[in-house]
Amino acid sequence: MTVMTMPIPVYPPKPSPGDRVAVISPSSGLPGLFPLPYELGLTRLREDFGLRPVEYPTTRKMGSTAQERADDIHAAFADPEIKAVISSIGGDDQITVLPLLDRELLRANPKPFFGYSDNTNLLMYLRNTGIVGFHGASVMVELGRPGAMDPLTEESLRAALFSSGSYELRPAPRYGDVNRPWEDPATFEQVPETEPGGGWIWHQPDRVVEGRSWGGNLEILSWMLMADREIQRDLSAYDGCVLFLETSEELPTGDEVFRILRNMGERGLLRRFPALLFGRAKAWSFDKPHDATAKAHYARVQREAVLRALATYAPETLAVFDVDLGHTDPQAVIPYGGVVRVDGPARRITVRY
Repeated sequence: MTVMTMPIPVYPPKPSPGDRVAVISPSSGLPGLFPLPYELGLTRLREDFGLRPVEYPTTRKMGSTAQERADDIHAAFADPEIKAVISSIGGDDQITVLPLLDRELLRANPKPFFGYSDNTNLLMYLRNTGIVGFHGASVMVELGRPGAMDPLTEESLRAALFSSGSYELRPAPRYGDVNRPWEDPATFEQVPETEPGGGWIWHQPDRVVEGRSWGGNLEILSWMLMADREIQRDLSAYDGCVLFLETSEELPTGDEVFRILRNMGERGLLRRFPALLFGRAKAWSFDKPHDATAKAHYARVQREAVLRALATYAPETLAVFDVDLGHTDPQAVIPYGGVVRVDGPARRITVRY
């Protein structure tokens, strides 16, 4: 059901070292299939961040029902001893959980929620409920990274978890998007291979835009638009917001990316955003193990698709590409519904945690 009003989201209270934090699986119980990255992520939550993770009935359960996952979300938010909620990983059917959620329960118990990919669903739901969420930092991927957490990821997550001020994003000097099998213990003996980051790519950086963020994973966002879930009828609610988007390991084609953005444009949505942050394209998967040349081509085609859509539907929009906010490594946490400042002339991006 579409939400008819969108309150200004409020930043929830932050946890402190020693606090209990919920670890839930609102989409998929993959910790049950791949315990190695999951247990590593839990260990880092305890030892590196000083937090006490608490699991719920569906956290490691594959095939859990939408109602069971909704129950875990409610339990995590309602427990006064829990000071933050972190997703184990994403998935592909969290949209079925949204109709089962109790908005008043969540509004009465605001807490920081961390997740991305399919967790775009819950992040948008929380934003519409009046709670700032945090796009990024799953237990299995970022916290469970082989060898060690990337320093930029750890710094951003630590700031988002424990601080409430401004944080300036920085281009990653090196990045990675090639994965290794989670079922193989050897995967976790060394850090993943990386390659030069290349810096951000700016489009029309002639102004400064500051606004509340909205967006998330592009494929999930398109599903929510099709299902008419959590999208405002009055599109003026998005005027002045900063749009941020990223694509997943399913590697949507340039045509698919363009069509989603075109449809957002036809709806009158795309032009509402004076600034767009587009995440660095993940260009490798187990199904499509691209070499360096193919990865560069994929990223270029995706960027050109975005620019083509902007030229037609949002020609004034400032855009920044290759921001490390999605499925590539390292990953910066983006406050969902929080304040983002994009300074084109100074080539700076600042978020408020």
